[in-house]
Amino acid sequence: MNATADKKLRTRNYNTWLRVFIAMELHRLLIYGAAFTIMGLSNAVIPILPELANLSNNSSGGFALSLLFSAYFLGALGTMLPFGILADRFGNFKFIALGIILTVISGLTILLSKNLWILLIARFIEGSACGAFLPASFAILSKLNNPGRYLGELTFLFNAGLATGAFLSGLLADTYLKGAILVFTILTFLLTIYLFSRHRRLADPEISEKASALKNSDLFRKPYRETKKLLSRSNIGLWLSSFLLNGAIGVLVAYYPDYSLGTITKTQLGISISSLYVCAMITSLFGGHFKVKEKTLIRIGLGFSALGALSAIKYPLLGFSSLGGGSGVATVGFALAVARMNTDRGLAMGFFNTTIYAGLSFAPIIAGIFIDFVSFEKLFIANGCILAVGIILKS
Repeated sequence: MNATADKKLRTRNYNTWLRVFIAMELHRLLIYGAAFTIMGLSNAVIPILPELANLSNNSSGGFALSLLFSAYFLGALGTMLPFGILADRFGNFKFIALGIILTVISGLTILLSKNLWILLIARFIEGSACGAFLPASFAILSKLNNPGRYLGELTFLFNAGLATGAFLSGLLADTYLKGAILVFTILTFLLTIYLFSRHRRLADPEISEKASALKNSDLFRKPYRETKKLLSRSNIGLWLSSFLLNGAIGVLVAYYPDYSLGTITKTQLGISISSLYVCAMITSLFGGHFKVKEKTLIRIGLGFSALGALSAIKYPLLGFSSLGGGSGVATVGFALAVARMNTDRGLAMGFFNTTIYAGLSFAPIIAGIFIDFVSFEKLFIANGCILAVGIILKS
């Protein structure tokens, strides 16, 4: 009798484990697909920004272009932390789904509209989709066994999406201006169909998380306490290093086209900037498999990135490749360090991704203040030297 009961219990436990395992694999595959398409759509817009700004026959072309560029980052920056907090309360997968759905909405809006203000709203929604998706995806993968591998794969797909989006946009623009946007909108729409068709199975691992959230009456006070913990002196070096790394990338990508005007061709410039994403893809994939501490990964990554930021002044392909390769390794190190913090994962990952987008957004603006006073070359030297400071910051 006892043997039969034990057998039934083992069978039930095995079935439960199998169901959770399958659901988590479905989560992971959906996250990977969404990472590629969400990032791809965000970068597919960049090469055609001047044309999009001119579609509405607006007289302020340059200002309209900067608005279209900035709206995405404002959406991401404004939502990253709140969505990370809410994901901890109500379940990460809900915000994965929200990110996918918002991406489809923004893609369709950009495809169908020529009005500048509607395009600006679409770009803001696109950034908000990223704000919903990134913290939740990092939080889910950081809870799995061997998180370094999965976070490395996720970073690989982010960069693969960015590179593919920019490449396809340039390739298809002469045939159909919004060709790449159409491609990535269709891909994301297919993910949405899959999401709704399998939503019950995909939501299984969140059942306990949801129950936990419903029991938690400390909805607003706990995030405040956790945020204070994240901003403690011991973590400042980590956040500052992440900001400096992504700020250095933002400055170089934003101002290198003007700096290199007349010295290298557009093709050479495109290849050099693309090498940043390709090298980040490769090193992030391998970085997750290195058996070293996250502090070491961060310092190695920052070292190569600083070298690349300085080398790009004379050798663009070498410089951007080194910058991208270093950033891939460092990003995996940052993600692992954040994953090991004793705090809510969604909030921590939201904070981490906020530093990424803050660097990409604000560093080029800060650098722009000095453009009238110093040469591009001196600006890039300062950029590389400031990034090198991140290597000596305490973790």
